[in-house]
Amino acid sequence: MAVDLSKLVSKRKLAFEELSNTVIAIDAYNVLYQFLSIIRQPDGTPLTDSKGNVTSHLSGIFYRTIELVGYNIKPIYVFDGLPSMLKQKTIEARMQRRNAAYEAWQEAVRKGDVQAARTHAQASTRVDKWIVESSKALLDRMGIAYINAPSEGEAQASFMCRAGTVYAAASQDYDTLLFGSPRVVRNLTFSGRRKLPKKDIYINVEPEMVDFKDTLQSLGISHRQLIWLGIMLGTDYNEGIKGVGPKTALKLAKTAKSIEEVKKQIKDKFNTEFELDIKEVEELFTKPEIKELGKEDVEKLLDKKGSGPELIKFMCEEHGFSHERIDKFADRLGERQEAQRQQGMGKWLK
Repeated sequence: MAVDLSKLVSKRKLAFEELSNTVIAIDAYNVLYQFLSIIRQPDGTPLTDSKGNVTSHLSGIFYRTIELVGYNIKPIYVFDGLPSMLKQKTIEARMQRRNAAYEAWQEAVRKGDVQAARTHAQASTRVDKWIVESSKALLDRMGIAYINAPSEGEAQASFMCRAGTVYAAASQDYDTLLFGSPRVVRNLTFSGRRKLPKKDIYINVEPEMVDFKDTLQSLGISHRQLIWLGIMLGTDYNEGIKGVGPKTALKLAKTAKSIEEVKKQIKDKFNTEFELDIKEVEELFTKPEIKELGKEDVEKLLDKKGSGPELIKFMCEEHGFSHERIDKFADRLGERQEAQRQQGMGKWLK
């Protein structure tokens, strides 16, 4: 589970126009899960091509990326590499939950319970090798930059933001803030009218900007204390402490001087212990495995060129998307990218 800092962070609503002429590092796996969860038929069945390959993510990447480029935003998708040993446990637990959700989905379909079927189908979402490889193939044809992180995509995106080679990191997960990204954009690819889970209610989801420095100042804590706070609530690498909510975690983090003192307070006040060595968890956030990328490296990524004919062939002939829509949007993408090239990379990398 990703840490939930929603009640503590400093954030504000964000207009897409504010991100014009910026480079955004996008947590690729995070948005792939979004697209695969949302872009489904009423009973939860994902979009597929004639060969049975899932294509929901291709639809999401294609249209959302073109929307971002239309706002003069240059995205760089950051894909996860090998997960840390500590995250393996989390991955295994998620897989068990997804397998259970898949069985529940199939049962709901058999019973004709469409609402339950869609809910369980979304919970069964998984990103496999086909999803990742086909996503990269699409981005290549679109001329959109992506990189493979050595480990966590969130850590890599955060590093790039700290280094100043991108303006912000985009992810739904607040773990990105624990990695120290100065700016985190939420709902970048998720905005629009959305239905609340298990309710016949729709809401408008808008982009948000979460500011790292403002969050630390408003809470009166350091980056390391923010990490301790997150560890107490639970991250992708560890279970949180039962009975410890955001306010209590903040209070304990403020009074602690070290991670060892956090452990002692939890033991003294709650008569419990963390299930693993949280010093290792702390180091995953303070010393993550990342790929060093300078300004010239990012310029090369952004100078990538796609192919309109190859893009149309990939989407329409290989995966069954409508020529009418894909042709129109592919032309729009090409025109915008050509205009950006004429402006030069200096407009985005300052």
